[in-house]
Amino acid sequence: MLPVKGMQKTSLIDYPGKICSILFLAGCNFRCGFCQNPDLITDTGSLPSMPESEIFDFLSSRKKWIDGVCITGGEPCLYKDLPDFVRKIKETGLLVKLDTNGTAPGMLEYLVKNKLVDYIAMDIKASPERYEKVAGAEMEIKDIEKSIELIKNSGIEYEFRTTVVPGLFDKEEALKIGKWLKGSKRYFIQQFRPDTVLDGKFKAVKPFSEAELKEFAGLLRPFFEKVEVRN
Repeated sequence: MLPVKGMQKTSLIDYPGKICSILFLAGCNFRCGFCQNPDLITDTGSLPSMPESEIFDFLSSRKKWIDGVCITGGEPCLYKDLPDFVRKIKETGLLVKLDTNGTAPGMLEYLVKNKLVDYIAMDIKASPERYEKVAGAEMEIKDIEKSIELIKNSGIEYEFRTTVVPGLFDKEEALKIGKWLKGSKRYFIQQFRPDTVLDGKFKAVKPFSEAELKEFAGLLRPFFEKVEVRN
């Protein structure tokens, strides 16, 4: 059973152009200090998991009013039961959006090949040489790059996105990421929020101004079909 620790019944912003419900899975192989879902990373044992029957009873009752389900975390692709769970959602007639950090390209490939996802949002933590520092964990950059290419060539809707944190992101970093992902369809610059974070030191970090976010967007637009700021 997947560790679904919470649900947001309705969202108008998490699945572009769609109304969705959000399911939050616990557990992640990254330790980003600025993570805004710290309870899903460090305190998973104290959070009860939602029974599948409760989840699917709710989705069945809501499918007239929502278009799909966003599965987020944590990192959903850590779980071998994810495909069966997603398949059950698809059988209800709902679309599925997946949020991922891209460290499990094999799982992504399976989901795409079996037409189990309709939209993928992959977090891009940093430029390749800074990835481990920003993610706070050891990882294989080749797995990230495999996931990027798989998503770009999947034929389904997707976005790449970066939460921009002062001290971890700047103009130089923006250009490195832009060159790395050049030719991708959609890229979101996400505002950092210091109110709830994994590492308390980030509470003292002042987010970028609106003008600075727009400047980053301007630098990145030559590399993507579409660049937007998400506050």
